[in-house]
Amino acid sequence: MAQVATVKFLWRIVDLIVGGVFVCTGAIKAFDPIRFASDIDNYKILPWAIAVGLAFYLPWLEIFCGIALLLRRFYLGGLSILAGLISVFVIATVAAKVRGLDITCGCFGHASEKWNFSTHLGLDLVLFGLVIFLLFAWGRNFTASQR
Repeated sequence: MAQVATVKFLWRIVDLIVGGVFVCTGAIKAFDPIRFASDIDNYKILPWAIAVGLAFYLPWLEIFCGIALLLRRFYLGGLSILAGLISVFVIATVAAKVRGLDITCGCFGHASEKWNFSTHLGLDLVLFGLVIFLLFAWGRNFTASQR
């Protein structure tokens, strides 16, 4: 029984970390949507008008999904959306690198400007892995998020 409590405690910590990361990164981008639109435009995948629309919408989606993890409301929906967002971002980042674009992702605002491609990709893959583990934990007894 103590082992189950320990596992639930560890998964709750992962919930808090992942949720907190997305609330913080979403807030950074929400406070400077024009800069985030420029960061989206640097990928050279979408027209400027769509980049601007996403820059105003995506940060709030990240914030709400992070809050869903923190408060355990709409938990599965928040995790699913975050898994999709990270997947799209990883694919876009790799595609930009393959095309020779030297981009700043903008995920962590000014703090991430000097990070290299490997650092960005590594962090994204760690976050993706944590989200996937939380999704699998949803269907098991590891978390109390269903209750």
